[in-house]
Amino acid sequence: MLSVNILFPVLNEERRLERGIGQTCRYMREHFEGGYTLTIVDNGSMDRTTEISRELCEKYPCVSYMRTLEKGVGTAIREGVRQNRADIVGYMDIDLSTNISHISDMYRIFETRGDVDIVNASRLNKESDTVGRKWYRNITSHGLAFLVRTVFGVSATDVICGFKFFRKEAIAKLMKEAADDNGWFYLIELLVRAEQRGMVIYELPVVWMDDYDTTVHVKKLIIYYLEQIVGLKKRLLAEDRRKRRALSAARE
Repeated sequence: MLSVNILFPVLNEERRLERGIGQTCRYMREHFEGGYTLTIVDNGSMDRTTEISRELCEKYPCVSYMRTLEKGVGTAIREGVRQNRADIVGYMDIDLSTNISHISDMYRIFETRGDVDIVNASRLNKESDTVGRKWYRNITSHGLAFLVRTVFGVSATDVICGFKFFRKEAIAKLMKEAADDNGWFYLIELLVRAEQRGMVIYELPVVWMDDYDTTVHVKKLIIYYLEQIVGLKKRLLAEDRRKRRALSAARE
């Protein structure tokens, strides 16, 4: 039976942390049969997140807490994966925007499909049901997905939904290749490199509810994503040139 480690990257989440962890623990206890760990990955909180996290660790044996030295979701994911011991590792948003029942869906896919390396949730899949999505955030999500598909040739309809899970071996390989970006684009790069490697990615339609208490700054995020897309494209072209030169030299 596969074990699962769910990472919750958090930054100043004192208002949502107890609810998110509590609901997830109850769900896992009632609906999950395999071994599991919930890991709170604090990447620089200045509020009561640390204090609440330690209280949750005492209350729920399945919960662990770690703190990174640098801020950023990318940092949180890397450090969480490096300390992971479970067969399956991934992350969820602490606000539980993605319906919690999809944890069971994800697990069944990995358990019954030995060929699947990644389960990638999509809010933009035709079978998904999104509630309360703000029009401008819907536009940015579609626009980002379109850009990533166009520039890198990936097939994913949603590249940044806060629900991605990997087999331990798969993400270990991808992390060796990806740049150490500290932000959300780190997860996009993992997905791009996974498709280029030929890894099997299962797109999971989800029920998703928008969080009206979000701290996302859309304009800054758009600029950040555009800069990162250009940077990754340059790195991939440079890597391809190096491989071609190496192949040419080997033939000579």
